[in-house]
Amino acid sequence: MISLKELVKTFDRSDSSHRALDGINLEVERGEIAAVVGPSGAGKSTLARCINMLERPTSGRVIVDGTDLTALRERHLRDARRSIGTVFQASSLLSRKTAAQNIALPLDFLEVTKKERDARVAELLERVGLADRGDSYPHELSGGQRQRIGIARALALRPSVLLSDEATSGLDPATTKSVLAMLSELRDDLGLTIILITHEMDVVREVADRAALLEDGRIVEEGLLGDLMRDRNSALGRSLLPHPTAHRAEVGTQVWKVQYVSDHVDPDWISRLSGEIGAPVTLLAAAIETTAGQPVGRATISIPATDADRIDRLLAGYGIYGEIESDSTAALVEPELTGVA
Repeated sequence: MISLKELVKTFDRSDSSHRALDGINLEVERGEIAAVVGPSGAGKSTLARCINMLERPTSGRVIVDGTDLTALRERHLRDARRSIGTVFQASSLLSRKTAAQNIALPLDFLEVTKKERDARVAELLERVGLADRGDSYPHELSGGQRQRIGIARALALRPSVLLSDEATSGLDPATTKSVLAMLSELRDDLGLTIILITHEMDVVREVADRAALLEDGRIVEEGLLGDLMRDRNSALGRSLLPHPTAHRAEVGTQVWKVQYVSDHVDPDWISRLSGEIGAPVTLLAAAIETTAGQPVGRATISIPATDADRIDRLLAGYGIYGEIESDSTAALVEPELTGVA
């Protein structure tokens, strides 16, 4: 597991100092995938470099699998750092070395035997689905293939933690999805703890178990993904699963915005609501998904003008929060559905 305690990083300048990290506290359990998100300049890259100790924190502690890395001297730190594999943006492969040679770099520094090195490289090429590309140079590989080689290199020393610093940035959606699927598979197969540093909310929703929002060097919100997306007061939850854009409804109807706030919502709630009020309920737009086996979602519905308090009570009984957005006077259009599971 990873534990960050009151982590501070200050950069001194000639006439001032800049506190890039300001008292970071974060716990990531063994086998979890945790995403750290935030705007540009929030401190994400600095946090990544402090976790793998490429930057020494000004104060605070970085504890990995029970070892306080910040308390170690340089010689012992080099050994302990092997427990953290890092995947960088754009893979950072050496252009004059083949895929196999890039993967072997960490092993070469350990001076393992050629037999052991070649066996490990072959194993990793197989694991990332590129067993036939070991002799290829980076320029001969696609962006997704280069990133897979970067992941294989990060795993060369059998780390318990994998740190991904914007590893999917710049990849097309299909390639991003395949890389994320591989990371999830590696977590399951190897028991890895994975930290994703990213600005891409789709990446977080795809694979993360928990997420933390970093702003101005501080974690302002953190929690399990499903909990965040069911919390109507969560800014991070709204970013992860925003309200879909709704179109106009029939004349004389009320337009309601609703959000799942329970982890047990009947998938047939629209039919139930329609039956209980004795009138049709129209789904105008929806973003409904399953996270950790439980439903999360936001939707916009239209209901013939009726007792709003009753609708509110009925929705609450289904584990849904609702509020009236408007009384529509426009014409009916076709529903827009996104991410319906």
